[in-house]
Amino acid sequence: MLAKSLAATALALVIGGTAWAQTSSIIVQSTTSTANSGLYDYLLPIFEEKTGIEVNVVAVGTGQAIRNAENCDGDVLLVHAKASEKAFVAAGFGTTRTDLMYNDFVIVGPEADPAGVTGETDVQAALAKIAETGALFASRGDDSGTHKKEMALWSDAGVDPTTASGGWYRETGSGMGATLNTGIGMGAYVLTDRATWITFGNKQDYRIAVEGDEDMFNQYGVIPVSPEKCPSVNAEAAQAFADWLVSDEGQEAIAGYKVADQQLFFPNAPEM
Repeated sequence: MLAKSLAATALALVIGGTAWAQTSSIIVQSTTSTANSGLYDYLLPIFEEKTGIEVNVVAVGTGQAIRNAENCDGDVLLVHAKASEKAFVAAGFGTTRTDLMYNDFVIVGPEADPAGVTGETDVQAALAKIAETGALFASRGDDSGTHKKEMALWSDAGVDPTTASGGWYRETGSGMGATLNTGIGMGAYVLTDRATWITFGNKQDYRIAVEGDEDMFNQYGVIPVSPEKCPSVNAEAAQAFADWLVSDEGQEAIAGYKVADQQLFFPNAPEM
């Protein structure tokens, strides 16, 4: 990684065949799952060494990341709630949205499996069983991409879990790691992205109970923040970062990130 003093120096660089003058740093408003998984620790040194651009990551729930970007508190948005991302671009806050990578969601639960859902591949059926049995379920409840997905899955199952808020349905208002810790502490089922679960260190007797439903697909997108809405945005460097992520080199780097010999994210940017 180049030193900050060097990163701040104007250099002639070529990204994707286009020469531009380097500027010092960018802020990426990001979902927590990409940060908690260790992906940025792997990717950013590669990008920073190539360009000298320092990348600072703010890892929050997707909803908060989008609000932060709308407040011009970032240069790039990297989250996983496609409908909200498209709305962000449609409102003029983002220049373009590009599919970047994907993995999937899983429901984890205790070995005792009080709702009898282990091995279930129909997520709506599993959620209906959890609601019917009143088995504890811990939700992030924080407007994150994971929470948005969870609520869509409950809706598809014909269940409004918020009517049981404080009962069998517990909303933590926390990030993924904290919600997993809370859920495990109380013996509750939890919806999590697979990457966070693979890297999570406090599994105890928990295991994946529900997986494999196509409705649990988890798409990530990358969006440079628009300089028209946010004149202070570092548009040149932000675009360079987005371009690198979706380039062959960036996509290969994403595919190369593994934990415990398991690939956490699968690149799927369209061919440029």
